Amino acid sequence: MLKQVRPDMGISGFTLLEMVVTLTILGFILLIIFGAFRLGTSAWEKGESSREEYQKVRAVSQLVSRQLKSIVPYKVKTEKAESDYLAFEGRARSLKFVSALSMRAKQPEGFVYAIYEFRDGGNQGGSLVVYEQRVLIRKNFFEEGPKEESGVPLIEGISDIQFEYYREEDPLKNRQEGWVEEWNAKEEKELPRAVRMTVTYRNGQSEQEETSVPLLVSVSANRFEDIKALTVPTGGPGVLTPRRRGN
Repeated sequence: MLKQVRPDMGISGFTLLEMVVTLTILGFILLIIFGAFRLGTSAWEKGESSREEYQKVRAVSQLVSRQLKSIVPYKVKTEKAESDYLAFEGRARSLKFVSALSMRAKQPEGFVYAIYEFRDGGNQGGSLVVYEQRVLIRKNFFEEGPKEESGVPLIEGISDIQFEYYREEDPLKNRQEGWVEEWNAKEEKELPRAVRMTVTYRNGQSEQEETSVPLLVSVSANRFEDIKALTVPTGGPGVLTPRRRGN
């Protein structure tokens, strides 16, 4: 015998409206969880990218620091009427000098003529390029431009590079101490006391956030007199002797 269902007994379950509300709330919760997870992943990737860029810039900065510390006061002979001059020319985004340390050679090969130059690559980022060649006993080698095929990128994907040069106070020349953006050794008649290189690169994936890494190097060679290449017979080696300035 079938039992009749009484209206006052009721039937347990969810209505369509309750299901829609529940699914909507669940969707919002999942959206929040997914957004937080995506934000955390993006922050982690950005941090890893920034750390790798910083380590790369730091490693290159150590190489640059070693070569800059090995700058020698090499004096270039000139064929013109003007007197000989120190082989050093500093600008805001380029630097030319003579060093006792080669960045590319595995073994010492004597003095090297080095050029640092910033190349602007636009949206792809710029790069710091170094050119090196052996210093030969000939006139006006410092006026020659670098050979394009000899350039080696040290750092790529950077926003900018800024070189600055520290000038010591000189009351006789009415000159105050401070940092300058250019250094012409022909006019200064000496090397700067220090060189500061600031590398700016994008912070992770962002094109707006940037990080700057400064490198300060003391140029101890400015305390020595010029190094002059002695005239020797063809095929013979030159004798280069630095002398400390008197106090």
